[in-house]
Amino acid sequence: MKMRAAVMYEQGQERPYAKTKPFVIEEVEIDGPKDNEVLVEIQAAGLCHSDLSTIEGLRPRPLPTVGGHESAGVIRDFGKSVTDLAPGTPCVVVFVSSCGHCMTCKVGRPNLCETHRAAKSTGELPEGGRRLRLNGEEIHHYSGVSCFAEYAVVPRSAVIPIAEDIPIEDAALFGCGVITGVGAVINTAKVPPGATMAVVGLGGVGLNSMLAGLLSGASRVIAIDTSDEKLALARQLGATDTFNASDADCIGQVIEATQGGVDYGFEMAGSVDAMQTAFAVTRTGGTTTSAGLASSEKPFSIDLASMVNEEKTIKGSYMGSCVAARDVPHLLSLYKSGRLPVDRLRSGTLRLDQINEGFDRLADGSVVRQILMTHT
Repeated sequence: MKMRAAVMYEQGQERPYAKTKPFVIEEVEIDGPKDNEVLVEIQAAGLCHSDLSTIEGLRPRPLPTVGGHESAGVIRDFGKSVTDLAPGTPCVVVFVSSCGHCMTCKVGRPNLCETHRAAKSTGELPEGGRRLRLNGEEIHHYSGVSCFAEYAVVPRSAVIPIAEDIPIEDAALFGCGVITGVGAVINTAKVPPGATMAVVGLGGVGLNSMLAGLLSGASRVIAIDTSDEKLALARQLGATDTFNASDADCIGQVIEATQGGVDYGFEMAGSVDAMQTAFAVTRTGGTTTSAGLASSEKPFSIDLASMVNEEKTIKGSYMGSCVAARDVPHLLSLYKSGRLPVDRLRSGTLRLDQINEGFDRLADGSVVRQILMTHT
């Protein structure tokens, strides 16, 4: 089957992206699903900072590739072993599938599936090989999803059926931003009621972390960013305090306001500077969690003696430590009840041919989550 898709041929393109066009809209051929795979008609896909990092060359990928990893759509077909899905069912597609038999899956951590990780590194699907072709030549999958396209073939375990009354542009956010941001707070850090926390970096993931803190009953939820507009949005969403990271004494201000720092610090910007801030504002005995995926060429260093003396804990959080089949339905129920208003994080919609302009806005920091409506 032929479809339109956004193809990346090279990384590290300079801005403005509207001119250099890191993504080119092409007619791509997509094969049908193999055993244990699902064909999804992609209807909405989010533009995420992880995608921007790939454009910038901070996260090397096999090329050429069809981009995108956060999406929702409708199930159209599936392989013969898939017996629990029906065509026409709306769904969320998550960016990590699970094989169920590797060591991390066996111990209940499917978000770290070793089979998925190995396939992603080669631009393939976990069942083996690729389902995408351009001019007769195979091209690569991105994070096992490749949702900047009209259709995607993905593993069955990456597909979460949802109710028909959930707006598809909101559902897409649950494929990455919601599960990563909320999961970092409730699954990885396990923030208890009454705790204090600070989120550094107020993109889609960071604001979801902030919402999760409020949902968890944290007594103080502090938002830190360099954008006054995002700090204003954080206050509207319920942040108890906001601080501009551009201020030279930002860390000191937070420590003074909290009488020693917060119980839980979160780095959500994908920046070593942001991680240093999050760690610095975490109090003695506290925990700092990072889900930002900074460049591997920029390591984060700490004073080991201070970490020991102060008994600070550092955690990484990938996909919010989520079990997708369990957590996505639960988070959607919170959304439907109004307790997780992720719809307020959307910054408008785009057509597929507007994708590069969308990444310019994301790089400017002027938006939170833009949604690509792939069939408009």
